[in-house]
Amino acid sequence: MFAVLSAGIAPTLALMSFFYLKDQFESEPLSMVFRTFLYGALLVFPIMFVQYAFMVEGVGQTPFIRSFLITGLMEEFFKWFIFLYTVYKYTDFDSLYDGIVYGVAISLGFATVENLLYLLAHGIEYAFGRAFFPVSSHALFGVIMGYYLGKAKFSPVYKKRTLAFALFLPVFLHGMYDYILEAVPSYWIYLLTPFMIALWMLGLRKVKIANRQAMHHQVTLINEKQSNTL
Repeated sequence: MFAVLSAGIAPTLALMSFFYLKDQFESEPLSMVFRTFLYGALLVFPIMFVQYAFMVEGVGQTPFIRSFLITGLMEEFFKWFIFLYTVYKYTDFDSLYDGIVYGVAISLGFATVENLLYLLAHGIEYAFGRAFFPVSSHALFGVIMGYYLGKAKFSPVYKKRTLAFALFLPVFLHGMYDYILEAVPSYWIYLLTPFMIALWMLGLRKVKIANRQAMHHQVTLINEKQSNTL
């Protein structure tokens, strides 16, 4: 049991630490990051119940519908919804990069519980593969969602469009991830590996842009303070 818990939680700690420490300016309070993580963890059980009901009733069990709607849309929508109505109002959410931190936290909360349940059911031998694929992918969907939610909060231009993009881009990427597993069960590794590489490149690019904009914001504030003291 201890080995399974360790294997299930280790990738979460590594990924959360990686994106948290990428913040080049004021880091978010760990208490708020942990609270957001718990929001994501609590989402697992109602979502799994609904997905199980669809499976038992035989509704929407084609690969496309299961991948893009029952899994991708349902999971990413509830992450987006919880983020929008809780995290979005945090007073500590005061820069674009903060959106990435909280987006990763809520996604990893979900991924951690899902991962632990899977390892308890199927065995610890799947831990490495799940760390590299599903857990990492959830974190990167969180990066992208958090980036666009941060952009919507701090840039008034096309706000509604950006909020929609924060939902539908992760839904599309999540759906593609699952569809590869559904459509090519024998050769999924050959498609999913380049997909994950591209997803990491996209996620790290959003991290870089967010830090660059945060730096610009800090410089602007410093200049304004200096102007006010003259």
